[in-house]
Amino acid sequence: MSGNKVLGLSGNEAVAYAIKQANVDVIAAYPITPQTIIVERLSEYVNNGELNAAFIPVESEHSAISTCVGASLTGARVFTATSSQGLALMHEILHIAASLRAPIVMAIANRALSAPINIHCDHSDIMNARDTGWIIMFAENVQEAYDLVLQAFKIAESHEVLLPVAVNLDGFILSHSLEGVNVLDDDEVSKFLPKRQPIYPVDFEKPVTYGPLALPDYFFEIKRQQAEAMEGAKPVIERVGIEYGKLSNREYKPIKAFGMEDAEVAVVALGSSVGTLRAVARRFRKKGRKIGVLGLTLFRPFPREELIKYLEGVKVLIILDRAISYGSSGGPLYLEIAGVLYRSGLRPIVLNVIYGLGGRDLRPSDVEAIYEEGFKCAERGRAERELLWVGVRE
Repeated sequence: MSGNKVLGLSGNEAVAYAIKQANVDVIAAYPITPQTIIVERLSEYVNNGELNAAFIPVESEHSAISTCVGASLTGARVFTATSSQGLALMHEILHIAASLRAPIVMAIANRALSAPINIHCDHSDIMNARDTGWIIMFAENVQEAYDLVLQAFKIAESHEVLLPVAVNLDGFILSHSLEGVNVLDDDEVSKFLPKRQPIYPVDFEKPVTYGPLALPDYFFEIKRQQAEAMEGAKPVIERVGIEYGKLSNREYKPIKAFGMEDAEVAVVALGSSVGTLRAVARRFRKKGRKIGVLGLTLFRPFPREELIKYLEGVKVLIILDRAISYGSSGGPLYLEIAGVLYRSGLRPIVLNVIYGLGGRDLRPSDVEAIYEEGFKCAERGRAERELLWVGVRE
């Protein structure tokens, strides 16, 4: 079992280190804050001979993802990284990458979308891309960013999946924060992640067609197959998480649960905020107040069944969104969970919290206020307001 080697790495550096160990063949990227350090480090690895890969500096993020699609279809192991407007510029090709079943891995240092221009964290960039057909995972800390990137290749390249994977790490909060990261030995990574074995690579000797015209007689069936592939990825993701746990002593599941065995009030969130929520919840539980925290590592495919199991018996559910779905009844995560609750028959009191847009801090005092509101809802049996904006100046 590994985990004895600890390196001081920022989130961006941890991702780059994992990519180096994964022995990728092609890296195509365009610099954008706050992910730039990822590809800067990778260019250094390639330049000094630590990584034998083609590093392609392109003229835009649209070109970066397009290059990755082409390289992936030849059978190469490929990687890119981006943030914010860069991901938005990729949007057209994100759909193509998924529908062509190209197992690309992309790291996203989450950053707010303009305008106004903001370089700090929220989840508007990835939520803008949540229906493009990519598997989507969120890291809570730098260690998870490293671990999830290695798992992402194993998942994406599985012949049962063949879908691209996006690994999200909160911009600046994780991308530029230094942590002690337990890293695997290179040999261990090579065994966990052997050379990719493509099924139908682009080959001039054995011609295949990718991305042909599909009219109404075939297009619908192709989309159905794509949806089924996403659902079929769930057991593979769980299996890879268990396998990685045996190797690293850090097992991964779609949802991380704290205090849910007897929780009356539960809170669910994505990304680095989960750690803050858990720390405050520990203080509440020491006072005998039954609160639980659910951190979603997996967002697509959405872990519906796992979520339902945790929420049975919960009186109040608080859903934190670091993004807005304009004109809807709540944030993206809220809308997702509301649909799950309706279909499951569970009816807790539900509060949706919008927080942290543009990098606004989620302070422990904010979390305490959120929890207190949850317990008030449990006492009176209803929510006076279903949507709360926390940390914003009125």
